[in-house]
Amino acid sequence: MKKVSFNEAIILLLLMLVFLGTGVIGFGLSPQVPVLFVIALLIGWARLKKASFEEIHQGITEGITTAIIPIFIFLLIGTLIAVWIKAGIIPALMVFGFNSLSVKFFVPSAFIVCGLVGLSIGSGFTTISTVGIAILGMGLTMGLDPALVAGAILSGAIFGDKMSPLSDSTNLASAVAGSELFAHIKNMMWTTVPAFVLSFLGFLALGHASKTPDMTKVETTIKVLEQTFTINWWASLPIILMFVCAWCKIPAIPTLFINIFVSTAMIFINDPHYTIKKFATLVEQGFVAQTNNQDVNALLTRGGIGNMMGTVSLIIMTLALGGLLMKFGIVAAAMDPLAKKLNTPGKLVTVTIFSGIAINLFVGEQYLSVILPGRAFKTSFERLKLDPLSLSRVLEDGGSVINYLIPWGVAGSFAASTLGIPVLAFLPFTFFSLLCPLFSILSGITGIGLKYDRQTTV
Repeated sequence: MKKVSFNEAIILLLLMLVFLGTGVIGFGLSPQVPVLFVIALLIGWARLKKASFEEIHQGITEGITTAIIPIFIFLLIGTLIAVWIKAGIIPALMVFGFNSLSVKFFVPSAFIVCGLVGLSIGSGFTTISTVGIAILGMGLTMGLDPALVAGAILSGAIFGDKMSPLSDSTNLASAVAGSELFAHIKNMMWTTVPAFVLSFLGFLALGHASKTPDMTKVETTIKVLEQTFTINWWASLPIILMFVCAWCKIPAIPTLFINIFVSTAMIFINDPHYTIKKFATLVEQGFVAQTNNQDVNALLTRGGIGNMMGTVSLIIMTLALGGLLMKFGIVAAAMDPLAKKLNTPGKLVTVTIFSGIAINLFVGEQYLSVILPGRAFKTSFERLKLDPLSLSRVLEDGGSVINYLIPWGVAGSFAASTLGIPVLAFLPFTFFSLLCPLFSILSGITGIGLKYDRQTTV
C-alpha cells in the first residue's frame, strides 16, 4: 500500500469527524452507529488503496489489544457498583453526605470531594463509579441540574487523576516526554491551579444560583435508604480498603477484586439468606432497587457486567478505528509535516494541544492522545530547547483530560454510561477539562511557566 499523503490524511480525518459529529450531535444517535459506519468507510478506502484484508485485520487487532486490560477493568467496575449498592456502601455514602455536606455549597463541595478522592487513589474512573454515583444521587434528590452535578464530579475526578503520582495517565505523560514524575506534577501546577480555581468559582456561582433544594424529598430519601439498606460504620471498610490499596501501589485489577470480595462478604453477613444464584444475577445484571420510592429506585438501579457491555462495545469499535488509522499511517501523515514547521514555543504548544484534542476526536483513546503527539513533537520541543517537563505538561493538558468530553471516547463513554448522563449534556459544565488546554496555550504564548532545558522558568 502506498504511503498516505498529508492532504489525503487531512481529508480522511475531516470526513471522519463530519460523519461522527453529524451522527452523534446532528441526529442524536448513539456513538456506536457512526463509529461502525466510519470503520466501514475506512476499510473500503484501504481496499481501494490495495491494502490486503490481512493488513486490515492486523490494524483492528493491534488497536483493540492496547485496551484489553481497561476493558476488563470496566467489567470489574460494573460488578463493583452492583455489590457496593447491595452491600449498602453507596447508600451509606449518600446518607452521610446528606447529613454533612452544606446544601448551599453542594456543587463546589462535590468538586472538592471528588478531587481529593481522585488525588488519593489516582483513578478518575474509580472515583466516578463509586463516590461519584453517590454524589450524583444526592444532587438528583435535591433537585439540582444533573448535568451540572456530573460536571462537578468529573472535573474533580479528572483533577485528582491528573495530579496524582498514582495515576496511569500522569505516569504515562511523564514517561513519554522523558521527565521526572514529581517534577512533572509540580510543573503542571502552572496550568492546573488556575484551572482548578476558576472551576471552583464557576461551580460556586452556578451551584449558589440553583433553586433551593426540596429538603422534604431529601428527608424522605434518607428514611427509605435507612429502611432498605444496612447503614453503619462497616460501610466505610471497602472505601478505606480502596485508599490502602492505592497507597500500597496495588494495581487496579487486584484492587477491584479485593474490594469486590470484601463487599460480597458484607452482603452475606448483612443477609445470611442471600443465595449464590441471586448474587450471580446481581453481578450479571446489576442491582435493581425495589423500594416504595420510585426516585430511589431510579437512583440505585445500576451496575452489573451486562450494563457495561454498551460501553465495552463502543470502546472496542473505537479502538478498532484507531488501530486502522495507526496501521495505515493516516495520523502520522497528518502530524509529521506540522512538527517540522513549528518555530516558536507558542506555535508548538498550541499545535501539540490541538493534536491531542484531535487524537481524542479521531481515535477516542486516552493513552494514544498522549503517546502519539508526544512522539510526533518531542524532537520539535528539543529543537526549541524546551525541557521535557514542558512537553509532558502539554500532553496532559491536551490529551488525557479531554477524553472525558468525547462521546465516542473511552473515558467519555464510560462516564456517560456510569452516571447515566450524555456526554454532550455534562460537557459545558466540565470546567476543569475545558480550562486546562486554554491555560496551557496561554503559557506557551506568553512563556509564563514554560521550562527550558537550562531548567530556568521564563
